[in-house]
Amino acid sequence: LFIFLNELSWLRGMGSDPTGCIISVMNMQKTFLAIKPKAMQRGDAVDIVKVLEKSLGAECVAMKTYTPSKELAEKHYEALNDKPFFGELIESFTSGPILGMVWQGENVVAKAREVMGATNPADAAEGTIRKLFAKSIGDNAIHGSDTEPGSAQREVEIHFPASDFTPIADPVAEAQKLTQAAAA
Repeated sequence: LFIFLNELSWLRGMGSDPTGCIISVMNMQKTFLAIKPKAMQRGDAVDIVKVLEKSLGAECVAMKTYTPSKELAEKHYEALNDKPFFGELIESFTSGPILGMVWQGENVVAKAREVMGATNPADAAEGTIRKLFAKSIGDNAIHGSDTEPGSAQREVEIHFPASDFTPIADPVAEAQKLTQAAAA
């Protein structure tokens, strides 16, 4: 999206192009990603964060390990509560610690979906997280907010309520520290 500001000379030189006429506004977003319990138990979390850091073109602004309560998981997966696999999904998501993260960047929701790959690892493209780390549809290594309007914001608010988001300088080192503490 470009805004042309020819008439607003007081903005010349402030975030504009060399002619002082154009300001670019990017589609900055936040998305929630979580490395699921089975992937955490296998020790895949740090390697998954490496893939995210390399491929997303975004910055991690929040990260924590925690075991979701049944109530949190049900709220998180509320849109799927009428599906036959809902109970299994809740049981799996609450079976141990997850590594919850918020990533921020331009079009990060769609980019994260692409980097994760198809839900079924057999259908996932080569090099995606699910192709590399998932074992089955039910053990697909990572959750990411879907692209439905408001979904990512809703999930960020569920998992990181009232958080101040600050860029994490080294997400891989942070993931290593947090996963080691969770395993202890």
